[in-house]
Amino acid sequence: MNDAEARKPVATGAAGRHITAGEGPLADNSAEVDKPEGAISAAIVAAGVGATALGVFTVLAEASTDVRSWLQWNDGVGPLAGKTGLAVIVWLVAWAGLHAAMRNTRYETRSALTIALVLIGLGVLGTFPPFFQLFAPE
Repeated sequence: MNDAEARKPVATGAAGRHITAGEGPLADNSAEVDKPEGAISAAIVAAGVGATALGVFTVLAEASTDVRSWLQWNDGVGPLAGKTGLAVIVWLVAWAGLHAAMRNTRYETRSALTIALVLIGLGVLGTFPPFFQLFAPE
């Protein structure tokens, strides 16, 4: 393709101005920049870690009366306050640590999503009453 063909109008923009190939709001004339996705992946995996932590704390509260009483930070809420409070703390610590470790890396977001979904599944399992009641003392 010669230069005249490349500059041939391909569309008409606002106010009747002809837009040529390589121009306009959708044209990307800059070099392709591949940005690391480590920070995004860290946030996704940290969400899974937080969900798993909630499941673990739920099972521990059911399995041990000492843990249940320790997690009872508020009498009106019961041990739920401690379980969710600690899960949020674990999530924040995991997010900060993973972000620091992965922020400049090229990590596949699809892999992070797969890891997070497995961890979220474990967290949901831990908060499922028929499962955590298996650990209740008789």
